[in-house]
Amino acid sequence: MKIVSAAEAVAGIRSGDQIYVQCAAATPSVLLDALVERAPELRDVSVVHLHTEGPGPHLAPELAQSFRHKALFIGPNARRAVNEGRAEYIPTFLSDVPDLFRSGILPLDAVFINVTPPDEHGFCSLGTSVVAMLAAIPAATTVIAQLNRSVPRTLGESFVHVDDIDLAVEVDQPPFSHHDPEISDVERRIGEYVAALVPDGATLQMGIGAIPSAVAQFLHDKKDLGIHTEMMTDCVVDLVEAGVVTGRAKERNRGKIVCTFMMGTEKLYRFVDNNPMVEMRPTDFTNDTHVIRSFRKMIAVNSAISIDLTGQVNADSIGWSLYSGVGGQMDFIRGAALAPEGQAIIALPSTAGDGKFSRIVPFLREGAGVVTTRAHVRTVVTEFGVAELYGQGISERARRLIAIAHPDFRDELTAQARKTHYL
Repeated sequence: MKIVSAAEAVAGIRSGDQIYVQCAAATPSVLLDALVERAPELRDVSVVHLHTEGPGPHLAPELAQSFRHKALFIGPNARRAVNEGRAEYIPTFLSDVPDLFRSGILPLDAVFINVTPPDEHGFCSLGTSVVAMLAAIPAATTVIAQLNRSVPRTLGESFVHVDDIDLAVEVDQPPFSHHDPEISDVERRIGEYVAALVPDGATLQMGIGAIPSAVAQFLHDKKDLGIHTEMMTDCVVDLVEAGVVTGRAKERNRGKIVCTFMMGTEKLYRFVDNNPMVEMRPTDFTNDTHVIRSFRKMIAVNSAISIDLTGQVNADSIGWSLYSGVGGQMDFIRGAALAPEGQAIIALPSTAGDGKFSRIVPFLREGAGVVTTRAHVRTVVTEFGVAELYGQGISERARRLIAIAHPDFRDELTAQARKTHYL
C-alpha cells in the first residue's frame, strides 16, 4: 500500500474506466472530488454506486461527457441526472449486487473505499458500509482507499487488508450524518399500528425515515427483540439502551445486531465503534431470503410511493420519473413472508402532496415500477389501520385497501373499483 495525495491516488484513472464507489455515509468524497478535478482530461468514466451521501460532484450536468453514473439505487443527488438521461438506473435486488462484480457483469477497473487506518494486524475496517465491497475489491484492478481516522471500526465481515489496497490517502473526515425528520401525527399512528404487529422475541428489519422512527417509539414495551436488517439507524441504538433489543431470541447470530450499512448521527457511529454486538455482513447474507426466513418471528417493515387496489406496490418511481430503486424491499418482503410467524409489512401514509393525492390508487400511474408484486404483498398499514391481503381475492383486497385509504378518497376509489369490476 502506497500513501499518496488524493490527486496522485486518482491519477491512474483513464477514459473509459469503470469505478465502484462505497455508498451511503461512507461515500469517499475526498477521492471523488479529486477525480472530478481531472474531468477536463477524462471521457466516459463509468461511476457505479448505490445511494451516496454528499453533493455527488461527478453528477453535475457540465460533466456529462466525463462521467456516466450507473445507479444501482437512486439517491437524491442522482435523481436529476437519471431522469435527464445523463445517468442510468440498473434495477437490481440488493442481495444480487455482490454477484454483479463476482460474475464480471459489471467489470471494475477501480474501487474507491473509505476505511479505518490499519490495525496492528494490517486490517482496515470498512466502517459504516459493507454492502458489496468484499466482492468489488477483489474484482477490481486497482483499490484506492481513504484511510480515515474518523471512520468507526465496525466488526464482522468488515475488513480489508492493506495488502489488498494499492493506493491510500490519509484523511480525517467524519462519516456523513443523517437526522430523521420530525414525526407527524400520521406517521405516529402508522408506527403504533405496526408496533402492535410485533411480538416479543421478534427479529426486525426497518429502514430509515419518519415511519421506522415512529415504529421504534412504540416498541418500548416489547421484550428481547432482535435486529437483522440492511440499514441500521439511531433508533436501534435507542432500543438497545432501553433494553428492548437484546437479540437473545434470534435463531442465528444470537445477541448480534446484523446489518450491511448504517446512516445516522454521531451517536450511532460512537455506538458501533469496536462494538462486538454489531456485526456487519455483505448484502448477499443480510438480504438472502433463506437467511431472512430462518428467523421464526421475522418482521419486515418497508414503504411505498403508492399501492393499487390489487396490491401492486410502486416503490421506485413516480410515474415515468425514476425516484429510488428496488433495494432490499423484495428480499425482505419475501423472506419475512416465508418465516413461520413472519410479518411482511408495507407501511405508508394514505396521502401525498399535503393530502391532495391518495397513495392507495385504483391503478398505478403510467410508467410506475412494480417493485413488489400483488402476490408478494401481505400486510399494508396506513394511519387508518391494517389491511391483511394474503389469500384474499381482488374484490376483498380492494375492500380492505379502501377501508384504510383516506376518507376523502374512499368514494372515488369505490367508484373506480366498480368500473373495473373489482367490486
